[in-house]
Amino acid sequence: MLDVILLEDEAVLRDELCDFLSGCGYRVDAESSLEGFRQRFDPARHAIALLDLGLPDGDGLSLIQELRARGEQLGIVVLSARGSARDRVSGLDIGADHYLPKTSDLDELAATLSALSRRLNAPNTSLADTWVLKPGPRSLHPPGGPTIALSEQDLTVLHELMRHAGSIVSRRQIIQALDEDFLSYDQRRLDTQMRRLRRKVDECSGLTLPINTARNMGYRFHAKALVSL
Repeated sequence: MLDVILLEDEAVLRDELCDFLSGCGYRVDAESSLEGFRQRFDPARHAIALLDLGLPDGDGLSLIQELRARGEQLGIVVLSARGSARDRVSGLDIGADHYLPKTSDLDELAATLSALSRRLNAPNTSLADTWVLKPGPRSLHPPGGPTIALSEQDLTVLHELMRHAGSIVSRRQIIQALDEDFLSYDQRRLDTQMRRLRRKVDECSGLTLPINTARNMGYRFHAKALVSL
């Protein structure tokens, strides 16, 4: 699991990004100021920094310049309200690896972090990091973790998501895989199913199930997956 340090002073957005990144399988440390970042940042642990620029105690560009001047090799992604071409060029010239406006879709952010992880040879790109789903007995085998027994519904939901790993699977598609009628199905049941499944994986293995939510659309399994069904 990759460690990310997030610097964002807006509390609501910071919490939302923490939830999203955790759902993507990252361990997240979050700070709201440059001083907090400097105290929390651990170059031996944090592989990627996700940075806002307009901060209460200074400009995030100065922090990027500072990190690069020290020779820090971490990946840096700027997520800023400053979205002009001039701003982007300045950020990239100073040392950011990627520069995204805050209006970017969260899936674009996830894809950017994934691409940066691969370039940095992050651990989550290893073949050993494959999640394996087996039908008999019904079980999920997380990378480096214990076997997790599954219910029939767990197996069906994971099968639908893992065989389309990397892509968004719609709610309709999952509900139909459960052999339910989409129009009459109470979709809160699906949300409950996903929460229980995430909790089961966390309790059994201490790992975060690599499924994120695409709002009003469905879910996506964003890790390597092998479905032996």
